[in-house]
Amino acid sequence: MNAFKAYKACVPIAYSPNLYITLVRGIPGTRKQHRRTLEALRLGKCNRTVMRWNTPTVRGMIQQVKRLVVVETEEMYKGRKQKEENHRALRPPLVINHQPAPAEGTL
Repeated sequence: MNAFKAYKACVPIAYSPNLYITLVRGIPGTRKQHRRTLEALRLGKCNRTVMRWNTPTVRGMIQQVKRLVVVETEEMYKGRKQKEENHRALRPPLVINHQPAPAEGTL
């Protein structure tokens, strides 16, 4: 599953004072108006996330470029970041003993 579908899989947006907007599609090949909207949202590169207030102006900008971005609430964003942190956390080393097992009759 690519990043775009992974983000879209968890998108039920409840009201939140802050919206986290992530650019998940590339800018090349898009309309000039869309590029200018992304520039106004301060989204310059793919997989970059910005936090914006949930205002009608920002929601209108998101509506204009909705096929290029993914919108998350604060809870969704923090949950995703926590999941990524847990995935990257250090795990105990795997210990493998290469010594042959001692025979049962000899000691």
